[in-house]
Amino acid sequence: MENRGKCLAERRGEVFFIGEVESIENGVSTIRVFDEFCEGLYRIQTYSHIIVLYWFHRRDSKEQRSVLRVTPKMHPGAPEIGVFTSRSPNRPNPIGLCVTELVSVERCLIQVKGLDAEVGSPIVDIKPYLPRADAVPEARMPDYMRHGQST
Repeated sequence: MENRGKCLAERRGEVFFIGEVESIENGVSTIRVFDEFCEGLYRIQTYSHIIVLYWFHRRDSKEQRSVLRVTPKMHPGAPEIGVFTSRSPNRPNPIGLCVTELVSVERCLIQVKGLDAEVGSPIVDIKPYLPRADAVPEARMPDYMRHGQST
């Protein structure tokens, strides 16, 4: 990794991919965490669920990153909305976020269920899912988001 060893102040604003989606079989995705970041998985198996942030690598063009209005395709009857009001992969910074079930951890390989990333998707970060902090049962949303596929 080219920027390894630089002080934090010199690295501001940079995003380092920490791994990638290696395979998907029967709804289980295998993520390979790069060797230099593998130690960061220490004790992650103590969680049942994790949040995976990934890069929409197939949506990383100037045109797709300039989209500011979308119509959610997975939600019939949805109106046109701002990209920050959606889960669209077309966005200024094409970062995806998904809560997944942690299936297994073996060295630098983790397997998860429910990841909506594709094979080859770069992984931006992994965080533990904390129900007390990450779940908001009374959250408000438009009616059209209550139908269709989960996103």
